[in-house]
Amino acid sequence: MKKAIVLGATGGVGHPLTAELVKRGVETIAFGRSMEKLKRLEQEIGPTPLLSLYTGDAFRTEDIVKAADGADIIFHSANIPYHEMETRLLPLGEAVMQSAERLEAKVVVVDGIYPYGRRTVEKATEEHPKNPHTRKGKTRLAYEKMILSSRWEKARPLIVRLPDYYGPTAQASYLSLTMQAIAAGKGTVFIGNMKVPREYVYLPDAANMIVNIAERDASYGQNWHIPGPGLLSGRELVGFAQNASGRKKSVVPMGRISLTLAGWFNPVMKEVVEMLYLTEEPFVLSGEKYEKHIGPLVWTPHEKAIRDTIVALQEQL
Repeated sequence: MKKAIVLGATGGVGHPLTAELVKRGVETIAFGRSMEKLKRLEQEIGPTPLLSLYTGDAFRTEDIVKAADGADIIFHSANIPYHEMETRLLPLGEAVMQSAERLEAKVVVVDGIYPYGRRTVEKATEEHPKNPHTRKGKTRLAYEKMILSSRWEKARPLIVRLPDYYGPTAQASYLSLTMQAIAAGKGTVFIGNMKVPREYVYLPDAANMIVNIAERDASYGQNWHIPGPGLLSGRELVGFAQNASGRKKSVVPMGRISLTLAGWFNPVMKEVVEMLYLTEEPFVLSGEKYEKHIGPLVWTPHEKAIRDTIVALQEQL
């Protein structure tokens, strides 16, 4: 990999991906809508001739093609507002894949676990059946089929799948609201059951593993899982975060009833309700394929990763 472009570079996944690529000496184009946010990203990464900034619209194939001049890999981490996923995800993916086809480039698509539906095993490999029973899961499955379609003759895509995640740059995860409030010393909510252990991954760790997968030529044309370092209940997670912040304000779990009521005023909360099954029946990813073909899974322990997240969020206040 000599040159890469990161779509959605200022987002939760795109930010650490961009930083990881630059750290590895890869010439990197950070692509986003806002030059102000891109310049903030540049400042946080630090001065380097390896990083260039480009504003554009990821829904426009021409914008991507112009920005990606000379890039051999497109990292697609641009995301869709939660309540717009069903109408806008496929057009976004289509624009990215059309761009890759024209550029004859590899594409690394970052996605989640929604296409699987309910779990059938303790730890799911990439071969786990995909039987989504939710609208978002069905949309995500259609998205996968489009990305990996045989109609692309010159593009070479792969999909990496993450569980729920957290980190200083996380913006659209279930935990974003909770972490930001704890960092600020405020009372807040926790979406879902706080007693059931769930899987989480720290975004800088995920970025490292995503690039490891992308560097291997044989990785393309497949799905890849990036698991977390072990299950963690909401209570444990909140405890680590509060210890790091030094302040312990109340954190209230939000279940189906409270989320449904909140959905009257907040379209995102309304859309979360159908995915609450994942907080009650956690879907856990197997890292067996990664370990076999890429190497050891390397994680920051949850307690340290959560502390580093809270400290970074406090510095942003």
